[in-house]
Amino acid sequence: MLSTEQILEVMSGQGLRITDQRKTLAKLFGENKGYLSAKDVYEHMGRKYSGLSFDTVYRNLRVMEELGVLEQIVFEDGVKFKGSCNHQDHHHHMICLQCEKTYPINFCPMNLTDTPDQFRVVKHKFEVFGYCKECEENREEELVAAANHKKGV
Repeated sequence: MLSTEQILEVMSGQGLRITDQRKTLAKLFGENKGYLSAKDVYEHMGRKYSGLSFDTVYRNLRVMEELGVLEQIVFEDGVKFKGSCNHQDHHHHMICLQCEKTYPINFCPMNLTDTPDQFRVVKHKFEVFGYCKECEENREEELVAAANHKKGV
C-alpha cells in the first residue's frame, strides 16, 4: 500500500495543488488498509471540513484513481476505494467478501487473451471474489448454528 507521502508525491508530481483536504484524503488512504466507499470518505472528511460537498469528495477520489494512487473496486454493495498497492509488478487481487482482505494474483489473465487486431486495450481490471479461510470457517459455523436453531437443537 502506498504511504501518505507517496500519494502526495504522485499528486504533486502530476501538477495537482496539494490542499489541506487532499492531504487529509492522502492520509486517510495512506493509513487505512481497507476499502472505503465514497460515503465513508465523505463522512470522514465532513467531520473536519464543514460545507464540503459529496461531489468534491467523489471528484477527488476519481482523480486519485486516475493517477493510480487509489484502486476502485465494485463490490456487491457498491463502489469502494483503497490505496494502491506498493507492488512494482502488474498484478490483480482475490478479495474476501466478508473481511475485504486482499491477496495478490501474481499473473495477468490478459496475457491469455487473444486480442483482435482491430481492438487496442488501454485498461483492464480483474478481481476474484470469495472468502478467506478464516471467514469461510466462520460462515460454516454460522450456517450450522442457524440450521441447529431452526431444528430446535
